[in-house]
Amino acid sequence: MSSQFSLAADERLDEVNEKLVLIQKKNTLAFGTDAFLLSAFLRPAPRERAVEFGCGNGIISLLAATRGRFCDVIAVEIQEEMATLAARNVACNHLEGSMRVLTRDIRTLTPADLGGEVGVVFANPPYMRTDSGFSSPHGAKQMARHELTGGIAEFAAAAARCLKYGGLFYTVYRPDRLDALFAALHANKLAPKRMVLVQDHPTATPAMVLLESKLGGGEGLTLLPTLCLHDKAGDTALSTRAQTIYDTGSF
Repeated sequence: MSSQFSLAADERLDEVNEKLVLIQKKNTLAFGTDAFLLSAFLRPAPRERAVEFGCGNGIISLLAATRGRFCDVIAVEIQEEMATLAARNVACNHLEGSMRVLTRDIRTLTPADLGGEVGVVFANPPYMRTDSGFSSPHGAKQMARHELTGGIAEFAAAAARCLKYGGLFYTVYRPDRLDALFAALHANKLAPKRMVLVQDHPTATPAMVLLESKLGGGEGLTLLPTLCLHDKAGDTALSTRAQTIYDTGSF
């Protein structure tokens, strides 16, 4: 697949698995654990259309499309350079029949832009306020981490606007900002339904939360057992549960 595409000096081609390769660009947010776990957390809905908000290089949507999670995936990205990169990744992996990239601002996105309401929205949104954390000199990385073009409130509002009633919104976020996440969901009639905390090892503080919510859903949240990526501090090998998720691409 890579022989069909030339890479710029600031790009590299990585093999994600036996079916998927990924063009990544230097000084942009690289494919990491949060993206992979969110892709695995998506429950199969092969009859539903799905949309990703803020797709970056497209990896989560690419994984969803490769696994046949949905009948159609639309990856939305505000940065034209990153949208172009995501589209190249679609072509590189011959996924044009099941995935496409749309350059839009999710704050103004409507169902009409997507060809109608969808059944699933998923996102790895910026999780840092504009006045907090390290400020990257690289615009793409700064925008991916900081709420420069919208935070969780805007992402939740856009999800509620684009989902059909009963549709699902998946997100990965920081545990220390759970209050903001739940507030944004409730403000937009998105009911938390399934959640798992992720930590490095059993005695570490959780560093990530994966959450599924339902538009118009009632009360009732299922809290899955905490996922420990390693059995103890300093381990390089994944825990049995984490390895199974990586091997199967599913929780």
